[in-house]
Amino acid sequence: MSPLTPLADAPPPPITAAGHAHLLIAVLVGIAVIVVLITVFKLHAFLSLTLGSLALGAVAGAPLDKVVDSFTKGLGSTVAGVGVLIALGSILGKMLADSGGADQIVDTILARASGRAMPWAMVLIAGVVGLPLFFEVGIVLLIPVVLLVAKRGNHSLMRIGIPALAGLSVMHGLVPPHPGPLAAIGAVHADLGVTLALGLLVAVPTVIIAGPVFSRYAARWVDVPAPDRMVPQSSAEEIERRPGFGATMVTVLLPVVLMLIKALVDIVIDDPKDMTQRVADVIGTPMIALLAAVILGLFTLGRPAGFTRERLSSVVEGSLAPIAGVFLIVGAGGGFKQTLIDVGVGQMIVDLSKHWSIPALVLGWLIAVAIRLATGSATVATVSAAGLVAPLTAGMSGSHVALLVLAIGAGSLFFSHVNDAGFWLVKEYFGLKVGQTVATWSLMETIISVIAFAFVLLLSLVV
Repeated sequence: MSPLTPLADAPPPPITAAGHAHLLIAVLVGIAVIVVLITVFKLHAFLSLTLGSLALGAVAGAPLDKVVDSFTKGLGSTVAGVGVLIALGSILGKMLADSGGADQIVDTILARASGRAMPWAMVLIAGVVGLPLFFEVGIVLLIPVVLLVAKRGNHSLMRIGIPALAGLSVMHGLVPPHPGPLAAIGAVHADLGVTLALGLLVAVPTVIIAGPVFSRYAARWVDVPAPDRMVPQSSAEEIERRPGFGATMVTVLLPVVLMLIKALVDIVIDDPKDMTQRVADVIGTPMIALLAAVILGLFTLGRPAGFTRERLSSVVEGSLAPIAGVFLIVGAGGGFKQTLIDVGVGQMIVDLSKHWSIPALVLGWLIAVAIRLATGSATVATVSAAGLVAPLTAGMSGSHVALLVLAIGAGSLFFSHVNDAGFWLVKEYFGLKVGQTVATWSLMETIISVIAFAFVLLLSLVV
């Protein structure tokens, strides 16, 4: 299916016949169980998410076997997608660290950017790298660099990390060729070029406010060092020489280039039978793109550092153990999200929103916010909200249809919390507590959503 084709398949019926009020209570109970187990009883997040999903299904009146099926389906699909990317990203990060390639990047950045300029450098790098990347791919590629810059340069982790996260998140929610904006463009029949141009106009000031500016306050509220267990550690054995900066950057940016090629080919050709598009679709798949970078790294990183085959094998093996906890937590977050969807929470919000009598831009943003809060998925929120407000585009100008896409994208980023895999990725990579993650990551996402929507409304007055 073309990325610009609206999703036409109807969702499967919910696994429970509970009414809207009943489902709302179930959602609140499920989230409360997760938060209490983690914060009060200090239970591991993987177990807390599993029990919270079961509690959600039980209160909603769904058959327990179907709740288990929903949870395992969500866990499996998340691990199959995000999990593989986490593993490949960890391997690449470990090779960067052990070969000295990551040190080369960090030293170059530190040499060319002063302390005050560092947050701006990080947001620029994240924005450029995150343009064609899925959010999770951007995280696994950039977080090792963020952690090393914070540790080596003695910078506040939040002062460096928040700008990088903001750059990735804004690109993910507002700027095609990300899947959410592309799906919304197809659903409301917006012009891709106009949406991209207006999206960049909204993205630049939004990422400045939510990134370098907000990070000043986030660093005061949550002053934590880079967690040693997640910082890529170079082996004790000294290497004779590092890989060159150019070769290192080519390796890191290879997935970006391959996925950007796929996105451009899909837009220009848009013919699934065309051989060029079929090849681009394969090499631009996130898993293949990261796998290609890992294989290239064996030669551009391992060989210059003098690694033997046995040493390379040990690097790969050593990269996987530290991410086991992250792997399971992110998977369980996907299971909780799927349980929410299967009991009918997303559809409940869509049904209720049909009775709201407010402007299309505001309606699109509010519906996306509500679905995002309920399901944790920005893409689900974008697609659902776009499908609902699509009939309202009749008679709207092309620029306002594009702004509707951006309003929906802004709403889809609102307040990431415990049902979002991104929440747990940030928490584990940065070594934060749940409350600290809410005070930094969740608040940053909310700022992005509100500020971006405000700029959309301002643009609606002049275009």
